[in-house]
Amino acid sequence: MVGTIFAKCGKYSRNEVEETLRTLLARTGGLKQFLSPGETVLLKPNLLSASTPEECVTTHPEIVRATALLVLEAGGKPFIGDSPGIDSFSKVARETGMEEIARELEIPCLELDEPAALTMAEGSVFQRVEVSRRALQTDRIINLPKLKTHAQMMLTLGVKNLFGTVVSHRKAEWHYKVGLRRDVFANLHLDIARSLAPCLTILDGIRGMEGRGPSNGTPRDFGILAVSPDPLDLDLRVCALLGAPLKNFPLYRAALRRGIVHRDEDWSASGLPDGFVPPEIELPQLDALHLLPPFFDRFGKHHLASRPVQDEKKCVRCGKCIEICPANAMAFQGTGRIRIDYEKCIRCYCCQEVCPADAIRFSKGFLLRLLELFRR
Repeated sequence: MVGTIFAKCGKYSRNEVEETLRTLLARTGGLKQFLSPGETVLLKPNLLSASTPEECVTTHPEIVRATALLVLEAGGKPFIGDSPGIDSFSKVARETGMEEIARELEIPCLELDEPAALTMAEGSVFQRVEVSRRALQTDRIINLPKLKTHAQMMLTLGVKNLFGTVVSHRKAEWHYKVGLRRDVFANLHLDIARSLAPCLTILDGIRGMEGRGPSNGTPRDFGILAVSPDPLDLDLRVCALLGAPLKNFPLYRAALRRGIVHRDEDWSASGLPDGFVPPEIELPQLDALHLLPPFFDRFGKHHLASRPVQDEKKCVRCGKCIEICPANAMAFQGTGRIRIDYEKCIRCYCCQEVCPADAIRFSKGFLLRLLELFRR
């Protein structure tokens, strides 16, 4: 089977996106290699929040449109679906352009609701995970991630995008269970991706996000599209392509420890034109808490990890951080200031992830300051 293939694509013009995607899929043997006529196909974009396409928080609607069109041509029955963590699905569908695409192509755009038990793949670390019943009842899944950085997991690409099939509030529950352990969280993402087994992953890397992603970073042109039958393979090749250290990527460490990948593998990109060099990505700074054994979690959380802090000048008092907090560690005070109970706070940084005003900053923990000192 063909592996991950990349192509240069510089803008979101309808013709260029569609032509590039057709070319990529032709090199895999065509979309009919991945689905059969009459099958229902979930198109799973990244719909983190009610953000416009220009903000680069969500998968661009032209990527979704081109994919849906090709599925229709192959005889499939596509529908767009996701489960946003905080905003209502109707608002997210409207603001991200998904509602318009669904209307144009006359396909459903549905919230991934109603949790049901996922049948876990052999070798899974987690034995019970619930995702949306709609994701389980569809015949095929085409995974449509956005190329972005992530303040907790370094990068959010193909594998992590499938965590979006976990129904809304259940995501926060998983953050609470996992706490500080990024590599454990990466194992959860791996288990979901391997159990759902999307037939294809198509990465929107034309314009993505760097810095403090997944919602408050800086939009950045990367100029690539990629397709792969294996989201993990795609993620690791993207990581290497952008000059991000694999050893710092929790997903890579988890896959390496489980023997899914091997240390001496070549993660170079295939299909890009000679001389094409995408820009190195500005990564978020992560506390290196994975260096500590699990029994140091409580000590590390309170004394070593970076703390979320409200930027009162930027804060718009929307309350999304309070609503999403899985540990119920945040509350408004009378003045509109947010009080954070650091004894309860689990340092999952969900508050930063959903803040629409970039009003959650981090007070650097001791470990991060120590690492910066050694880098000088």
